[in-house]
Amino acid sequence: MISRAIRMHNQSPSKKTLQQIILHTGQHYDTNMSQIFIDELNIPEPDYNLGISGVGHGAMTGRMLEGIEIVLHIEKPDWVIVYGDTNSTLAGALAASKLHIRVAHIEAGLRSQNMEMPEEINRIITDRISTILICPSEIAVKNLQKEGFPFSSPSKCHQQILNLGDVMLDATMYYRKIAYERLSLDLWNVDEGGYVLCTLHREENTNYPSRLKGILSALRNIALQIKVLLPIHPRTRKKIMDLAGKDWLTGINVINPVSYLEMQRLQMSAKMILTDSGGIQKEAYFHRVPCLTLRDETEWGETVSQGWNEIVGADPEYIFNAWKNNDSNNKREINEVYGKGNAANSIVEFLNNYD
Repeated sequence: MISRAIRMHNQSPSKKTLQQIILHTGQHYDTNMSQIFIDELNIPEPDYNLGISGVGHGAMTGRMLEGIEIVLHIEKPDWVIVYGDTNSTLAGALAASKLHIRVAHIEAGLRSQNMEMPEEINRIITDRISTILICPSEIAVKNLQKEGFPFSSPSKCHQQILNLGDVMLDATMYYRKIAYERLSLDLWNVDEGGYVLCTLHREENTNYPSRLKGILSALRNIALQIKVLLPIHPRTRKKIMDLAGKDWLTGINVINPVSYLEMQRLQMSAKMILTDSGGIQKEAYFHRVPCLTLRDETEWGETVSQGWNEIVGADPEYIFNAWKNNDSNNKREINEVYGKGNAANSIVEFLNNYD
């Protein structure tokens, strides 16, 4: 997804209408990771694009902090809205808080309990300095409460925790029908329910040969029974070539990165999804497709407790057995743990009436 900070402010003292300014940091700069989303989803072009990419975590966050601060001085917003847990999220929250601008963090309260994940560090710090913590679920609310949130402040901007639902559910519900009508599975030469979809990108998997080979070994074994589609971004492809070698992809249908709508189309018709992505775990749940998470933990415990997601790590035997045993797991609940698909409207209404 595009990393962005969004500014909203009142157009006039007498009329509370929110104006949105989109700031694109450039963190996701590849055409298949950025511009295609703007074009395909009819998102307005960013008002600002900092073009910051291709450097390490520290340099990236520092440059973003500097660039965002300049924009905030120009725009003088009432709110900075940050999403998720990227370096852009952290930089936007830091820049705003240092200028005493209110911050609304959407997807607040997520915790994997794995401090080796850069995302976990970004989440924790962003939550601590945000004015409004907008959670996607009750588990996220409870995570914050266990850590002592909301914190009081001597200023008038006290922290608030809100569970307004998940904006990703809004997006999935809106674009699912569009994806189904616009895209045919013939594009990938697969049939409904006749393939497994896998995504792989996290450093905890791609930076360690033993984990990378374990996951690829499991995929190759699964591919002996059913077609396995693996969209690979350039960084992951290079890691596989450097740490494992091209032979480890034998039997797996490797395809180029896909767009958001293409990913939705592939997810909704897959027999199963294997992923180390946080967002795709949740989208699998939205599409009611069983998921195996190629990590040792998850931020989305609701998907596990309801039987739609299983944490399998990188052990090839464990992954393959989970795949084999999936059909016998019929104890899957369907609850509105992430809301009803109207989170965005609820957030806008809240900010519009915030005093």
